Amino acid sequence: MAISVLDLFRIGIGPSSSHTIGPMIAARKFILGIEKSNQLKKVTRIKSEMYGSLGATGKAHGTPKAIILGLEGEQPEKVDVTLITKRIEKIYSEGVINLLGKQTIDYNHELDLKLYRRKSLPLHPNGMIFSAFDENGKELVQKTYYSVGGGFVVGDSNESGNYIAEDETAVTYPYDTATELLEYCERKSLKISDVMITNESAWRPENKTRNELLKLWSVMQETVNSGIANKGLLPGGLNVPRRAHKLHKQLTKKSNKKSDDPLTILDWVTLYALATNEENAAGGRVVTAPTNGAAGIIPAVLHYYMRFVPKADDDGIVRFLLTAAAIGILYKKNASISGAEVGCQGEVGSACSMAAGALAEVLGGTPTQVENAAEIAMEHNLGLTCDPIGGLVQIPCIERNAMASVKAIHAARMALKGDGTHFVSLDRVIRTMRKTGEDMHLRYKETSRGGLATHVLDIPVSIIEC
Repeated sequence: MAISVLDLFRIGIGPSSSHTIGPMIAARKFILGIEKSNQLKKVTRIKSEMYGSLGATGKAHGTPKAIILGLEGEQPEKVDVTLITKRIEKIYSEGVINLLGKQTIDYNHELDLKLYRRKSLPLHPNGMIFSAFDENGKELVQKTYYSVGGGFVVGDSNESGNYIAEDETAVTYPYDTATELLEYCERKSLKISDVMITNESAWRPENKTRNELLKLWSVMQETVNSGIANKGLLPGGLNVPRRAHKLHKQLTKKSNKKSDDPLTILDWVTLYALATNEENAAGGRVVTAPTNGAAGIIPAVLHYYMRFVPKADDDGIVRFLLTAAAIGILYKKNASISGAEVGCQGEVGSACSMAAGALAEVLGGTPTQVENAAEIAMEHNLGLTCDPIGGLVQIPCIERNAMASVKAIHAARMALKGDGTHFVSLDRVIRTMRKTGEDMHLRYKETSRGGLATHVLDIPVSIIEC
């Protein structure tokens, strides 16, 4: 079972990889399957049903919009985000949807898309069922899908409890644990990024992988720039103000003067994270890293590396993303990156761990120091709940990314001051995270029925804009 760096990092739209990107991919997959079976022309109605966390917070996460766009054939990395609002308004007002751009049918969003707030499907909290009917109301096709975090989507045929889509690609250095990864590094005198780039050659030439990773970095930069340029209130009903624009003004004004604040660098890191996550919250273009809810951490630490680390270069960017992916794969295989499954420790915690290990590598750390940095970062995110107010990826999600970005830098620096030996291994902390997520009460797993979501404001999901 193999996972590529380009599986873990992908270009999509906000505000949620599991609630927006995953459902869009699933809806498109469902319609493409109908087309492949030559039944598309028979379809006169599509019914979509969202369960678990998708039902509880899907409206605020933009799931209804994502489903419609997927049914119309859109893909997260290609859809024009500037036209989404008008497209959805037109579909709602006219009551018509165009399946794959080929088959026009009636569409009533109140009847044809159901969100069940307190019902779940058996294999994962983010479950959905799609059904297609002919003109006589006869069901033609029904499919169940699960959005398992980071934009990964699987069908209900995988009943093993391992939610990774099977990929039998043979890689040079297959690994399931950090211990195995470190053994390759020691035996072959390799860095973790060396192991990853060699494995990636099973899918594509090295220069193409490099170009794709630099493209991801380019999108991350564009997202930060957009987040800085945009101001006003975030959509959704909470009236949360964007802060990146104002913070950028303050920092650029200060940069023209001699500063006596030794922690100004942390303000820049905060800026990069806020800008990214404000764009995500507004439904803008982001890179899942490894999820949308945690999309600001890796870009923020990468910006820190490029701006404040001497001799930082594109090769460092590539090695950073490869190392981050190597760590992310461990979480994907052995725990979860889904807030609906294990709480925010699976999203922000995983991203913080990935960024810490990656930064340690590009700062010259040994593989054991990289593993130590990743472990430190996760150890101090254990138990982190997912409790978004109103189901929106805004509070506490945006600030949480900024805090975790700083924590990742700190973890890397702590690890680099040591020799790589430490008491708790990354493998053990990942197992602990998984068990902690299993023990965590459902209300703290992206349902907006616990924590800040209920103790700050009591906002019915029904009033939140979708």
